[in-house]
Amino acid sequence: MLRGLLGLGGAVLAYVAWPVAQGAWQAQKADTVVYALRTNRPLDVAAVDAAARALDRAVAADPVAGRRIGRSEFLVGAALRLDLPLTPEQRTQWLKVALSDLEFGLANAPARGVAWARLAAVYQALGGTSERVIPPIMMSLDTAPSMESLWPARMQLILDNWKFFTPEQRARIATYVAMTWRASADRRWFAEAIRSPIDELFVRYFVRDEPNAQEELTKWLERRKKD
Repeated sequence: MLRGLLGLGGAVLAYVAWPVAQGAWQAQKADTVVYALRTNRPLDVAAVDAAARALDRAVAADPVAGRRIGRSEFLVGAALRLDLPLTPEQRTQWLKVALSDLEFGLANAPARGVAWARLAAVYQALGGTSERVIPPIMMSLDTAPSMESLWPARMQLILDNWKFFTPEQRARIATYVAMTWRASADRRWFAEAIRSPIDELFVRYFVRDEPNAQEELTKWLERRKKD
């Protein structure tokens, strides 16, 4: 009887583990392209298409939150890479699939600050700046307030959609930005996020109470002009 139970347990384990293993195997086939997207390296459409198909198979085999959030990273990264010769229809389709992945994934695994910021970026890419972009930005701030690598992209989303934030949300954002300024070893990204005089006004306002912040921002802005 014990042998029978052990055999049954092994069969159940194999049945449960197979989709996970198959999903991981298929996802690994896209690792090279995902890394190239993360590091902004050159890509060709054939490699991107092959990676997209591999991730589709990974999700089909193991459609859990993490797998779908992983596919969304690839799809958004590829769709928003303007140097890739994709059709507007292909970019839109990938963004829509990413939107579905993110909404499903974050409903099941909400403590994902990067994914919340990605959802905000997808909303903006598909529908422009709007009030719809605000909740995922705030969730991104609440779940990953100190992730410095996320802040440049998140800052641009904040600046693009500033008029849609409530006064209370604006106050929270200013607190987070000031906290990040104090924690940042390299603050040049604050200047790099500035794309207009209005952007500069807001960034200077965020760090208005930080010692020497205005002078440091001016320094980085002047260096950027020379580059």
